[in-house]
Amino acid sequence: MARLFSFPHPVNEVSARLVAAGVVVLCGLTLATRQPVLLLPLAYGFVARVLSGPTLSPLGQLVTRVITPALGAAERPVPGPPKRFAQGIGATLSSAAVLAHFWFGATGVAWALVAMILVAATLESALGFCIGCRLFALLMRLGVIPDDVCEACHDLSLRRPAASRAGAPS
Repeated sequence: MARLFSFPHPVNEVSARLVAAGVVVLCGLTLATRQPVLLLPLAYGFVARVLSGPTLSPLGQLVTRVITPALGAAERPVPGPPKRFAQGIGATLSSAAVLAHFWFGATGVAWALVAMILVAATLESALGFCIGCRLFALLMRLGVIPDDVCEACHDLSLRRPAASRAGAPS
C-alpha cells in the first residue's frame, strides 16, 4: 500500500511537461465549453497525482506508459518534491473550483480558478517554468519547508544522473 501512495523522486521532466500539456487541453476544453462536469476529472487528476504520481492518474498513465516512451526523448530527472507540491496547488485550485461551482453556485469563481490552472500548466508545458516549483524553492529558502524534504533542491550535483556524477571530480 505504501508503494501505491508514493510520489516518484526523481521525476522525468519530459513526462511532467507532457502531463501539464494534457492539463492545458482539459482546462481549455472546460473553459471553451463551459461544461462544469469537466471540473471533476480535472480535480481527480490532480488529487490522484499528489497521492501517487502517475499511478492513479489516467493522464499520468497515458503519458508515462505511452506518450513519453513513443517520443524516445532522453529522460530528464528533476526533484520530485517540488513537482508534488505543484500538483498539490493544482489539486487545491481544481478542488476549490469544484466546490465553488457545485456547492456554492459560484461558477465565475470556478472558471477563474481553472484559468489560473491553465496559465500555470501552459508555462510548465511550453516553457518548463513551474510556478509551484518556484514557490517550493522560496518556501525552502524561508525555512518553511525543511531542507531534508528535498536534498537535491539544495545540492545541484544531486540533480544530474548518477552516471554523470560518477566521473565528476570530488
